[in-house]
Amino acid sequence: CMGLITPALDLAAAKDADIVIEAVFERMDVKQEMFRKLDAIMKPGAILATNTSTLDVNAIAAATQRPQDVIGTHFFSPANVMRLLEVVRGAKTGKDVLATTLKLGKQIKKVPVVSGVCDGFIGNRMIEKYGQQSLFLLDEGCSPQQVDGAAQKWGLAMGPLTMGDMAGLDIGWEIRKRRYVERPNFAYSKLGDRICERGRYGQKTGKGWYRYALPDRKPIPDPEVDQIIADYRREIGVKPRQVSDQEIVERLIYALVNEGAYILEEGIALRASDIDMVYLTGYGFPAYRGGPMFYADTVGLDQVLAAIQGFQKGYMGEVWKPAPLLVKLAREGKRFNG
Repeated sequence: CMGLITPALDLAAAKDADIVIEAVFERMDVKQEMFRKLDAIMKPGAILATNTSTLDVNAIAAATQRPQDVIGTHFFSPANVMRLLEVVRGAKTGKDVLATTLKLGKQIKKVPVVSGVCDGFIGNRMIEKYGQQSLFLLDEGCSPQQVDGAAQKWGLAMGPLTMGDMAGLDIGWEIRKRRYVERPNFAYSKLGDRICERGRYGQKTGKGWYRYALPDRKPIPDPEVDQIIADYRREIGVKPRQVSDQEIVERLIYALVNEGAYILEEGIALRASDIDMVYLTGYGFPAYRGGPMFYADTVGLDQVLAAIQGFQKGYMGEVWKPAPLLVKLAREGKRFNG
């Protein structure tokens, strides 16, 4: 396969390609500048794809004179291993471009799932709520290893804090900085910022939520992190409490489910099973649980709704706003899937 790759330093080398996939730094001005350049050199009819994980595909397309040829192709890291491919359909993306991109995804043995345009698309929009709860759990009294341990025992490939260390905590920090400007009312624990302010970006720096004895990737609990958490609790005036593993799992998974219901209602995802495929093939969700939306169906949507209503009365309860679709289906005794 490596023999099929021809490296080049000049963008013009790609001018006759049928599709070009951009993967520059995750910042709108950088993306738009690249697409202006691609628009100028690529042949007519070429597909201009962006690998953005959160940014507005419509805004990227608007930097070109051919928005009908622009589409999102969000590969998941590591791209040679992960099967998921989020195919992001822009407002002006042509049907032929969508069909060709879906066919290409299957040809390279990916599982393409169509998403509409929103901040984070399907997977990362949901995972933001999951990550939000993981930090609130630390605020309230959990240790990183308790949160991750409960998630793993439930069946996830790794817990949210280990996942953050693997992906790079500075990426989430950059997104939060953008959020603070764009959505100043969005509630976050500042614990993640405190960790990053110490230069703890995860595995790549040898320390994040855990310590790493590189090249070994095994997370080691770090007393320095325990101290950062304890100091932050004092700063915000929170007295730590005992949190059960059941509560940890419910808050993490139901945060996914509730945001998934919003995504369905808005038409960002076409069906609940598409959301499930995103999590089964891109986020290490246990296959035997069937994906977050299917799992919610097995629990019973009335039970999921009741738990969320209980969380509304707890710490940072204002972030729990039951999706109208979840409320409706729960009252009617129906399911997300069929």
